[in-house]
Amino acid sequence: MKIWVGVTDKNWFRSLRASRADEVNFWQPSGSRQFRAIQPGEPFLFKLHSPDNFIVGGGFFVRYSALPASLAWDAFGTKNGVTSQDELIARVRRYRRADESLDPIIGCNVLAEPFFLPDSAWIPAPTSWAPNIVQGKTYDTAAADGQELWSTVQAALRREAVADGAATDGISPETRYGDEYLVRGRLGQGAFRVLVTDAYQRRCAVTGEKTLPVLEAAHIKPYALLGPHRVSNGLLLRSDLHKLFDLGYVTVTPDLRLEVSQKLRTEWQNGREYYAYHGQPLQVQPVDSINRPGVEFLEWHNEHRFRA
Repeated sequence: MKIWVGVTDKNWFRSLRASRADEVNFWQPSGSRQFRAIQPGEPFLFKLHSPDNFIVGGGFFVRYSALPASLAWDAFGTKNGVTSQDELIARVRRYRRADESLDPIIGCNVLAEPFFLPDSAWIPAPTSWAPNIVQGKTYDTAAADGQELWSTVQAALRREAVADGAATDGISPETRYGDEYLVRGRLGQGAFRVLVTDAYQRRCAVTGEKTLPVLEAAHIKPYALLGPHRVSNGLLLRSDLHKLFDLGYVTVTPDLRLEVSQKLRTEWQNGREYYAYHGQPLQVQPVDSINRPGVEFLEWHNEHRFRA
């Protein structure tokens, strides 16, 4: 198993720790360099800038995605470690002084199941950590220093769980790598949005629309009704189609065709554009079959939401 130790800002960490965030966007000011150091499900630890040479928390890597700062804010809000979209953009510009973009593209490292250690439990950086490291370093549990680091993190988490009176089961989970983690990991709303957006190649499933700001990740079965944050329970839809889907004026059949309710015409005396897609197969589908809309979720929507 590999572990990434990323360097970060103390204010970013303390903001997230205070809010008890259930997921984290460990963003980087440039979206030009994709993060490939670890696989989904592997640990991503937080180390503070020098002179605070401590590991203070972490999470489990879900996905890297380059997004406009506005969409990173829409997806994660204060889980970006800032209080507003304006603050996020201002922090990006500190690192990109020559870039005056109104909505800069940033690199988003999406992390699930985050943990934040109290100051008293901070872990000194490994002795192999070089002072000139700026962004981070990969460790491998097959090597002595990587195994020692992960064992120390697990021990710290167990101590904190005991101190809080919590059960220790699940504090140091068996890591599930790759697609297995994306299917079974405890993902949040922001991770769901990023995963669905990328699975549909950033195009509306029905129309093929590519304008990212108007595309939204729709749950087929709502999360409030125990629908999971899983790509197979999602569709990337243009915002108007998302609204109609949630209200039941349109649905997707188990054979992945759009169906438009007659009630759209009778109740609103309109809908000509939408009826043009009636009976048509989805224009865009995830390449990986595991991410395509699940039959059980589509059947639920057809039975419980669609205005037949």
